[in-house]
Amino acid sequence: MKLYWGKHTCAIGIHVLLDELGAKFDLEEVDVLGGENKKEPFETINPKKKVPLLVRDDGSKLTEYGAIATWLALANPDAKLIPEGVEDRVRMIEIMDYAVGTLHGQAFGRVFMPAKFEPKDLLHKAGLGQATTKAEGLEMVKQGFAIIDRQLAGKPYVGGPNFSIGDTALFYCERWAPQVEVALPPNVAAHFDRMKARPSVRRALEVYGEA
Repeated sequence: MKLYWGKHTCAIGIHVLLDELGAKFDLEEVDVLGGENKKEPFETINPKKKVPLLVRDDGSKLTEYGAIATWLALANPDAKLIPEGVEDRVRMIEIMDYAVGTLHGQAFGRVFMPAKFEPKDLLHKAGLGQATTKAEGLEMVKQGFAIIDRQLAGKPYVGGPNFSIGDTALFYCERWAPQVEVALPPNVAAHFDRMKARPSVRRALEVYGEA
């Protein structure tokens, strides 16, 4: 398999899962910050122009964080990366979807890429749109982590007692918090520390230059 990744992106979570599984995979870095993901040849490889992209052994491609993570879990059932109990499973999905769709896509998206969200009105013309958008994003980040903090009460991992695919989604958002000077609330901070203690996470952080 081959994982296309970029520094400071959510692809690190998929990297962690592949490492947890002991999978054999190659890495190909895409300079996302430099816009390489929006140019050839990557644009042809993945028309969505984003990472992570996982090319499987049969040559087929998987995109979207949740889809890749879920496939890895289902293709390797012995690893038990999806909780068995119904309640633990749905709670894991709940946090994973919120981390990917809202915390990442909406909140951090406004902080890191304000131009995509800034209002096309007088604020934009006055050059004030991006500052407003970033401030809105930061508040969403804080609120998002506060919500997850309550959901993590009494649980070491997002799906209960055991590590799952959902933990990698929350982890990649947690690691962005220091970059935007947001303090993680207690339960989320404890989860982040727990994740950083995992060998798979430590190895991935070394690759991404964040160890």
